[in-house]
Amino acid sequence: MKPFSLKAFPLKLGVLPIAERKTLRLTYISIKREGIEMPKWYEFELGKAADILTRELFKLKEGEVFVITADTESDERVVEATARAAFACGAKPMVIWLASPLGVGKAADPMLPIDALVGALRGADAWVEFNNEWLLYSTVYERALKENPRLRYLCLVGMNADMMVRCIGRIDYQLLGEFLEKITELTRNAREMRVTTPAGCDVTFQNPPDMRIGYSLGYADTPGSHMMAGQIGWAPIYETINGKIVFDGSVVPPIGLLKEPIELTIEKGEIVEVKGGREAIEFERWLKSFNDPNMFKLAHICYGFNPGAKLTGNIVEDERVWGCTEWGIGSFRGRPAATHCDGICLNSSVWLDGEQILDEGRCVHPELAELARKLGKQ
Repeated sequence: MKPFSLKAFPLKLGVLPIAERKTLRLTYISIKREGIEMPKWYEFELGKAADILTRELFKLKEGEVFVITADTESDERVVEATARAAFACGAKPMVIWLASPLGVGKAADPMLPIDALVGALRGADAWVEFNNEWLLYSTVYERALKENPRLRYLCLVGMNADMMVRCIGRIDYQLLGEFLEKITELTRNAREMRVTTPAGCDVTFQNPPDMRIGYSLGYADTPGSHMMAGQIGWAPIYETINGKIVFDGSVVPPIGLLKEPIELTIEKGEIVEVKGGREAIEFERWLKSFNDPNMFKLAHICYGFNPGAKLTGNIVEDERVWGCTEWGIGSFRGRPAATHCDGICLNSSVWLDGEQILDEGRCVHPELAELARKLGKQ
């Protein structure tokens, strides 16, 4: 934390009355003499968001063991705020810092102390992951959830102070829950779907009649794996997915924020061609580097609907940008692959059995439009 500086004031002393200029100078001298430091960016708001995370979303109880994992790319302020909030709840926080692996999911395994991590998580009641190079889908993640059936896991990978305030601390969870429930219901009842974007995405597919579809509202108060609020995900019938998917937001891994679109030609749920510029070449080389045919298979599609999310290159936030669609590639339940990546299609238009519900990211279905308006997104 840097010492207080008069430069932090957005005012020029010359525009103030003489008496006020004198008072301001004396205050500054007093603060400087005492070594008092000003609050950090969002310090108060971050504390509130951490309190919501631990008390409301995790519902931590007295004496529960709460593991916080992070790596050397994680935001230290988020980790510390969360540990303080957990301790204030009466829980027993345990912070585990790791060297950042050179990959995510299973690709991180060779660089992780797997047995030690699993041992700690086996004795935990709850686990929040702030790792930037995430453990989600890794051997540690799979073993921890299998060997500790009571474990409550929340994926907040790459979380930083700004994102935590916007995407956790300032959310109307009841209203967002109503919105997510409605669009999930509409999608569950649809068989034929089409998704387009201004960037050129135009893909069609069918949903299975017994489709497993669910939304994330950010709560981690029951055993199992949970995600940050604002995403709805499902797996279509893979062999019915055909058309073009154009990523114009981000692709993580291996790139992050995109400078130019990446166009994928999809046939029966598999990537058969990658087109674009340098980033498209980089992405295709990355997919091929695993020598795993499942890395060219689509895994799932998601809607993004977190009112506070913005495109940053952090995938846990990007895939919740309001009105986007996100496609997962590679590893998914029941179909292992070398790793997993996600790509973002911004400003999506969506049709369910021929009825349009989204138009370039804006809700056109009457009930959704009204809820979106209340959430400040219409």
